[in-house]
Amino acid sequence: MAPDPTTAQVTMTLAALAASGATPRPSGETPQQQTERIITGINAQLSDPSLATQGAWKLVWLALSEANANMAYIARSTNGSNEFAVVARGTDADLTDILEDLDVGTVVPFPESGSPKPIAVSKGAMDAFKRVVNARSIASPSPNVTLAQALTAALNSAPSSPQPTVYLTGHSLGGCIATMLAPYLQAQTWPKQPKFAVITYAAPTAGVQSFVDYFDSVPWVIDERYNNAYDLVPHAWADLDTTAGWYPSPGPQATEEVKLLIGAISKRTKGNVYVQPGTLCPMNTSYTSLAKNLVNKTTQDFLGQVAFQHANSTYLDLVGAPAVPSAPVVTDVTPTFGEPGATVTINGTGFSKDSMVDFGHFACPTRNIDSDSRITAKVPNGTGVVHVRVTNTLGTSPAVAMGQFAYGGPAPVVVSAVSPTSGKVGTLVTISGSGFANGATVHFKDKASDSVKFVSTGQITATAPGQLDDHQTVNITVTVGKATSPTSPADEFTYTGR
Repeated sequence: MAPDPTTAQVTMTLAALAASGATPRPSGETPQQQTERIITGINAQLSDPSLATQGAWKLVWLALSEANANMAYIARSTNGSNEFAVVARGTDADLTDILEDLDVGTVVPFPESGSPKPIAVSKGAMDAFKRVVNARSIASPSPNVTLAQALTAALNSAPSSPQPTVYLTGHSLGGCIATMLAPYLQAQTWPKQPKFAVITYAAPTAGVQSFVDYFDSVPWVIDERYNNAYDLVPHAWADLDTTAGWYPSPGPQATEEVKLLIGAISKRTKGNVYVQPGTLCPMNTSYTSLAKNLVNKTTQDFLGQVAFQHANSTYLDLVGAPAVPSAPVVTDVTPTFGEPGATVTINGTGFSKDSMVDFGHFACPTRNIDSDSRITAKVPNGTGVVHVRVTNTLGTSPAVAMGQFAYGGPAPVVVSAVSPTSGKVGTLVTISGSGFANGATVHFKDKASDSVKFVSTGQITATAPGQLDDHQTVNITVTVGKATSPTSPADEFTYTGR
């Protein structure tokens, strides 16, 4: 990155920080505790000189809406540039959930825009906008005030020169919300009139043509939307159907299941024609940035590639900004079964001294942070098969198959890797994972291997059986007793013929 970061690098970094601490801790925490944890994490990152923000920004307000649906924060520059950033975060959910839950079948008026003519946006976008503008902070530095009240106070205390600039930004649904916050704030009366700039990333559309006509008529000092050309989300809802023809070589190509899913989601518009506002700044047009381990023609690989193309980390890379510190990641636990009080080793990355551990919805009060990649914990009371997850001020580790723990046993059966990942019928495949046992059966899709050898609880070998189609990608599953491993891109095997 250049010594003087670009505006895109700074605003995308600010947008990425909004994902810090997004979800509440699995074992539960109050809104106050979650808000304070998020504030601690964002403050730490804003003071980090190695990021594109260069330690030159300070948090002045942050609020979560009810049920963690949305979040927004305001930061101000500390380098004398008299700049402010209003950053929105959308729903923290699976990508398909975001698209399916956002009500686009109904359009509603948007009088808050300040437009002299009636304009319309989707009801889903309007609901998200209202949650953000009505949210009040419940923690310092600006408790019990709304976004507009906090920005008024911040501008009131700002110097008159240079003229203040307010950047509206956000990633994904946060970018959609930012396009609505921009005209809303621009229409307000301010103690010191600022200039407004709108820079969004991966934003789905907020409104129809009337919204775009007004938005584009406002004299923004900057008006840019940065979209990864192979990110599905910005195509919602203007031209979502085009994504069913993805991805170019090396793939993955959309399966019939994916095409049906995209088609079903597209129909949720019920004939409403959505349009993207602003100046498009396309990136990755040659499809050189991709997850190279997610290229098989399977639904899982397609949705995995969609997630990669949409991720904050991908957008940071595309604009040339340093990666922001990520939430903890659990790679595996050992042992994977036992009783309350047993000692378990948790391996992963991003662990910190303030890390907290949960076994499902049960908090683990006794743990030792051995290093940034290892935690030793005593199993709390609980039942069933649960995911072991680690939380700190940057967020919570995602649930992973190798991070499961079974109270009382038997061990969860998981496939974590196969080698080789392709071959002809009869190829000997080594399957790695956990929970394997003598007598296990192995299936390639729905065909059982007739040659299975148990090596250890973490390894088994099997020969690839014949298929009706010997040129396809299939999932390899291992069954021990009544337990069968869940499928994932890690267990895929591609047939290359007989």
